[in-house]
Amino acid sequence: MSQVIFLKGLMLGVALAFILPILLPPGRRWRVPGGIVLGLGLGLGIAALVPSGYLSYFIGFMTMASIYAILSLGLNTQWGYTGHLNFGVAGFFAVGAFTSALFTIEAPTGLAAQYTQVLFGLKMPFVVGVMAAAVVSGAVAFLVAVPVLRLRLDFLAIATIGVAEIIRLIFQNERWLANGPQPLRGIPQPGRCLFETRHCEWVPDSLAWIIEPLSTRDYTAFYLMIVAGCLALVYVVLERACRSPWGRMLRAVRDEETSAAMSGKNVPFARVQAFVVGAVIMGIAGALYAHYTVAIDYSHFHALFATFLVWIMLMLGGSGNHRGAIVGAILVWGVWAGTAFLANALEPLLAAIHQDLPGRAQYIRWLLVSLLLAAVVLFRPKGLLPEEMRVSRYVPDPKRR
Repeated sequence: MSQVIFLKGLMLGVALAFILPILLPPGRRWRVPGGIVLGLGLGLGIAALVPSGYLSYFIGFMTMASIYAILSLGLNTQWGYTGHLNFGVAGFFAVGAFTSALFTIEAPTGLAAQYTQVLFGLKMPFVVGVMAAAVVSGAVAFLVAVPVLRLRLDFLAIATIGVAEIIRLIFQNERWLANGPQPLRGIPQPGRCLFETRHCEWVPDSLAWIIEPLSTRDYTAFYLMIVAGCLALVYVVLERACRSPWGRMLRAVRDEETSAAMSGKNVPFARVQAFVVGAVIMGIAGALYAHYTVAIDYSHFHALFATFLVWIMLMLGGSGNHRGAIVGAILVWGVWAGTAFLANALEPLLAAIHQDLPGRAQYIRWLLVSLLLAAVVLFRPKGLLPEEMRVSRYVPDPKRR
């Protein structure tokens, strides 16, 4: 095994070591160490055995699946635990992406300033951009939650769709804010200098020789490691929070709001809290997406792509179950990616039927995803991993040994 394959496999293994302990059965002592060992072994094995092209595709697939898993976790906090029918996921996704981009991008000067207009370019570190995305998304969610959360179910869904469309149209039409309808390019990527000819200044010379063989095409594995680490961190924080009295209060508000209020719980404040926390997580996912794609515009945050696909992920995995939200994200993104190959394969057949049909082959993807959602609602309404009825770690569960 060459040094490049080993390093790339090691980075992939670290990313899988973040994800696999989440997917393994809970309540087992070997879950975390077993997942770490299995992840490292799989990463090295995949890098050694899989051809370079397929390996790059797998890394890109896992990166997008992990970003969508974070989105699904944010929606699970709002819908799965509190019952908020939020159809405005795309709005908070966009706020997080553009906020992190504006905080980390360098303000254009000279001729470039005529083609790229931004409100500000602070050239801050990646961590600052992600934190700013979380804070701004949470602030926007708070401003939205105060009037909107007075509504219920279908009215709440309509209101959140409207909010998401307003946010998208603002980024589309206000050129001074984030380059308007033109893509906002040049979004920096964390640690990119490690893979360029000129290495990062903060890397000591004693370690520079280790990463010397790596090139820019190997960066995707490094970024997958960052996204997987963020996914694991969000999962652990949410698991702790939702198994605490705060999480049980959210479930009580969702199931029986009147009884929760009679028990002394501040129901309106609890609803706002859950809505803001979910939006913060969606903002983090948006920041990770922006730094992955390097260039973003308003078209990336369409409701079909950034809202309803997330809902299908959560419904398939299991509403009210964090592991289910992640499993559903990976499975549905696999279906979405696989249907792209199917649509391309069907283009010759469609062309033989009518000359205009090949241009509509992409609609087959949405048809198959819609059939998947219908099958889930009919045959597994609680999802693949249903919500756990016993969430407190201080109450023993007889099913776990």
